[in-house]
Amino acid sequence: MTPNEALELILRSYVRYYDVIREDVEEPFAAEARFHSHGETYVLVKSARISEADSHEYVYFAVADELDAEGAAALEEAAWERGLAHVKPHSAHRNSDVTLIILAGHMTPEAKQTVKKSHRSKSYRFSLQGWSNYRAIALETSSGTLTYNRLGGDLKKLFRNITNQR
Repeated sequence: MTPNEALELILRSYVRYYDVIREDVEEPFAAEARFHSHGETYVLVKSARISEADSHEYVYFAVADELDAEGAAALEEAAWERGLAHVKPHSAHRNSDVTLIILAGHMTPEAKQTVKKSHRSKSYRFSLQGWSNYRAIALETSSGTLTYNRLGGDLKKLFRNITNQR
């Protein structure tokens, strides 16, 4: 499977719940997906609102034939910066997470280590106005190897189901 074929498979699973953007996506990303959720708690009638919470996720898809450590670090930085640019903290903001999905034909061992050790988070007003976490997962299509950071491990099962990699 090529990285572009893997991208098509993965985007098909995201389109159901996310707003997927393929046109006008700036380099180095091939696609972007956005998820927004608003929840409210109220008593008996909606006007008696107790609380509300907004959650957001910004997913960036990168495709590469070859990926080295510098390329992985540059993708991480670009995804984090672009994701945080969308964050608007306020009293009802719960979280705005940033996810980077890398689909590469071949990855150097150093690139895999860069993805595995990546960690970023940010809180807004001591978490009173929410937080942002960073997840990363990379699929080396030539071998079917998945590499992910601590938070990206949540995506492992999804990726194995989508790409039929065991």
